[in-house]
Amino acid sequence: MRTLPEHFYEHTRSARKIIVVDLGFLGDSVHLVPALWEIKRHYPEAQLHALSAPVGAELLGLAPCVDRAWAFPLTPQSPAWWRHWDIIGALRREKYDAAFNFSGADRTIILTALTGAKWRLAHEGGRRHFWNRWLIGNWVPRRSRELPVYEQRRQVLAAAGFSLAPARFDLRVPEKARESAATIPANSIHLSINASAAVKEWPLENWIELARMVLKSDPAAQLVATAAANAREAARLERLGEAVRDARLVCLPGLNLGQLAALLQRCRLHLGADSGVLHLAAALGVSTFSVFRKYAGLKEWLSPDALRHKYLAARCRCIEEGRKDCQVRGRSECLAAILPDEVFEAIRPLRPISGQHLKL
Repeated sequence: MRTLPEHFYEHTRSARKIIVVDLGFLGDSVHLVPALWEIKRHYPEAQLHALSAPVGAELLGLAPCVDRAWAFPLTPQSPAWWRHWDIIGALRREKYDAAFNFSGADRTIILTALTGAKWRLAHEGGRRHFWNRWLIGNWVPRRSRELPVYEQRRQVLAAAGFSLAPARFDLRVPEKARESAATIPANSIHLSINASAAVKEWPLENWIELARMVLKSDPAAQLVATAAANAREAARLERLGEAVRDARLVCLPGLNLGQLAALLQRCRLHLGADSGVLHLAAALGVSTFSVFRKYAGLKEWLSPDALRHKYLAARCRCIEEGRKDCQVRGRSECLAAILPDEVFEAIRPLRPISGQHLKL
């Protein structure tokens, strides 16, 4: 069904089953949550479903506003997305009244249409094709990339006739996960040394030196480092622990998202790379510090709270000139140029000790 975007909510008030098609990974899914709360607030009697990548579905399972999070396999080992007719068939049997798409990406546009929802709305965030409007009748023009991603998605809803309340994340951490994290000392510093690709990671030797500096500066400091269960990330974490050799550094690979969220809630500071864990920490109210390569659109992934969320960004010739030097080496020389003592000084106002700022 087609209408003017600003009348979308008016025409869909009676919807009783709604789906949001996103297919995002961890960071994307964190930024989706405030929009999901708005949808739930405007359709309080409706069931709200979300379709995402497996890690995104795991994250959305922590959002009380989501009644069902569907996982759509997107790993390299998974069959091509169009072969998942079992999932598509199950979605169609739900008989959705309305569907929302905030990315405008090609694959998500097609899947949004395949849900069979009567009313469909999408954001012009991806490529434009002649068939876009055949598949989805209602489109909201591209929102400003000067806004954080979560706010862009909320503004899509505002353009569709929603009256916005203050943004909220309000993730619910399972009690069992809280209990398992209780052994982590309060006010710990969390290290997330890995990212989805090696070129996004600060070199391991820099992490080792930074951990030693923090531990040496304060006898009461407690560090906890985590990594995914895959072999590459687990190996980096193991090397970190072997090099630092201090009982005040705890290394925990392979946590599920509930456990990771519970651990983060025990921390006062997250230090990490350009990864989804950064966004999870920020959503949970934890102060953050990150190292990035500069790229177009970086600003939209940064928190607007510059006092609690800081970063250092390095110029990257590979990105600027379309080179693949770092990818071939499996290491970002631009990130290596950000030295541990620079990060140590930059995080000085953020590092806590027993609930207070660390005095050096």
